[in-house]
Amino acid sequence: MNDVLAHSQAWVNGTLTNLINPQTAVYAADLYQGTDPSKLNFAERAWMDWYLYWGNPILATGIMSFVLHELIYFGRAIPWIIIDSMPSMRKYKLQEDRTPTPEQQWECTKSVLLSHFTVELPQIWSFHPICEYFGMATHSVPFPSVLTMLWQIGIFFVFEDTFHYWAHRALHWGPLYKHIHKKHHEFSAPFGLAAEYAHPLEVFILGSGTIGGPFLLCALTKNLHILTVYVWIVLRLFQAIDAHSGYDFPISMHNWMPFWAGADHHDHHHMAFVGCYSTSFRWWDHFMGTDLNYKRYRARQAEAKKQAKEQGLSWPTKEATKNAKGMPLKKKAE
Repeated sequence: MNDVLAHSQAWVNGTLTNLINPQTAVYAADLYQGTDPSKLNFAERAWMDWYLYWGNPILATGIMSFVLHELIYFGRAIPWIIIDSMPSMRKYKLQEDRTPTPEQQWECTKSVLLSHFTVELPQIWSFHPICEYFGMATHSVPFPSVLTMLWQIGIFFVFEDTFHYWAHRALHWGPLYKHIHKKHHEFSAPFGLAAEYAHPLEVFILGSGTIGGPFLLCALTKNLHILTVYVWIVLRLFQAIDAHSGYDFPISMHNWMPFWAGADHHDHHHMAFVGCYSTSFRWWDHFMGTDLNYKRYRARQAEAKKQAKEQGLSWPTKEATKNAKGMPLKKKAE
C-alpha cells in the first residue's frame, strides 16, 4: 500500500508537472497535494491533468468555460441551420409562412460572436474567482456523485425559470423593451442561432438567473462543484437554442412532458411579442394567465392542420412568404 501511495505522489509531482511550464510547476502540484490519482477515474484524472497543464486555475477555468460555451452553442445551433435548408422539415415549422434567410443567419452569427468576445468573455474569465469566493469546488477531485448533481441541477432549472419569467416580463415594460429587449425581438420567427442575439444588458440580466442559482446554492450549502455547473449550463444552452429553433417535432419534449415549454411555447412569444415569458416550464405562464393567447392560437393552428389533412392536403398548404423578421421574401429570379 505504501508503495502505491509513493508511486502516486511521484506521478503527481513528477510526470504530470512535465506537461506544464517550470515556473508554474510547483504551484500546480500544490493544487493536488495529498491527492491519490490511483483512486480517481479517467475523467477525474483528465480534469486534474488540465489544471496541472495550465498551472493557473483562473486561466484553466477561463479557457475551459469559454471553449465549452462556444462549442456547445454553435455545435447545437448548426443542425438547425441544416434543418432550415430542408424543405421536408417545413411541416414541423411553427410559423410555417416564415423562414430565415442565409443573410439573416450570418447577420445573427456576427452579432452573437461579437457579444461572446466582448461581453461574455470578460464575465466568463471572472467566473473562477467568483466561484472561489462563494466556496465552489473548481479544480478539486473527485467529482460529486451523479445523484448530487441531479438534485442540484433540478434546483437550478426551477430557480432560473422563476427568475427568467419575472425578469423577462419586466423587460417588456416600455423603456426596458425599447432600449434593451427590442433587439432580441428583431426576429419574430426565431432560429437556433438567435438564442443569444440580444443587447449586452439583457445578456447580463437574464444570465444572472443562469448563474445566480448555483452561486446562491453554493453560498448556502458550500456543497457544489463547478462540473455540476458546467453540466447545468450545457443543458441550459440546449434548452435555449431548441426553444428558438422554430420547430416542433413529434419527439419534442413538451409532447411527452406536458409542463416543458420548448419551441412550441417560446416561438409564440416571438410571434406575438407578449406572453409565454418562461424558459423551461409552463407553470408561471399558466398561473399568471400569460399564455391564454398562445393556447387560443395553437388551437386554431391545430384545427387548420386537421382540416388540411381531411382535404388531403399536405401541411403547410402554402410556401413560405416571409423571412425571420416578418418581411416579404425576395422572389427568386426565373
